[in-house]
Amino acid sequence: MAGGSRDAGRSVTSKVLAILEAFEKARGSLSLTEISEGSGLPLSTTHRLVAELTDWGFLSRGANGRYQLGIRLWELAQNAGRQLREAARPFVQDLFSLTGETSQLAVREGHEVLYIERIYGTKRVPRASRVGGRLPMHATAVGKVILAFEEEWVRIAYLNRELERATAHTHIHAGRLAKELDTIREQGFATTMEEVRLGSCSIAVPVFHTGAIGAGLGLVLPTAQAATMNRHLPVLKGVSLQIERATAHIPLETLLGSHRK
Repeated sequence: MAGGSRDAGRSVTSKVLAILEAFEKARGSLSLTEISEGSGLPLSTTHRLVAELTDWGFLSRGANGRYQLGIRLWELAQNAGRQLREAARPFVQDLFSLTGETSQLAVREGHEVLYIERIYGTKRVPRASRVGGRLPMHATAVGKVILAFEEEWVRIAYLNRELERATAHTHIHAGRLAKELDTIREQGFATTMEEVRLGSCSIAVPVFHTGAIGAGLGLVLPTAQAATMNRHLPVLKGVSLQIERATAHIPLETLLGSHRK
């Protein structure tokens, strides 16, 4: 069969998405062979689809013959969660101005947190993610605070998953994590200590939307500042309320721009 048997029965859409996903964890450009291996598609199929994606601007080809995501894809991606990002950005900037620490806003996307806004501080803090990046909910302060205020069935489903250990400090025991989520719900904020990257800690508060959890607002700091990071809670809670007020008129589904599974 032309194109090989590995892609038999797969739709063109699934093949294109597999090619784009091959770049998700890539730190740089990819060769055609690497894209083929990463997408699980035959080289001939990969060559044809990559050429079309390049013509459309979704991929770009360098002088060395390697490929990377194209600017057109970035342009389209800016529309995802646009209402929330545009409404919240001034307040995230205020949070950074008032604290001087890396400030971020994240939403739940499936069983991960998706970072939709982040302003980096000048301090050297290990970076675990970026705008548009995802991390496990149980290893991040923004993820824990979202999970703590989610519906019970969401928490139960999450705790029944196999939890990834990013570092030796990541909390992966379901029973202990359940108790931690109860505590977070009672106290109204979450913290982490080197659970995603060594050398960093984080603190986050919920951002509600008409009574339901909408997002997590947090700070990332060097581990050396862990003992004093709770001093930022008044500012975090104040900014959270401002974002809540600024987005209250926007339906939650429209605000997030996706269906949270």
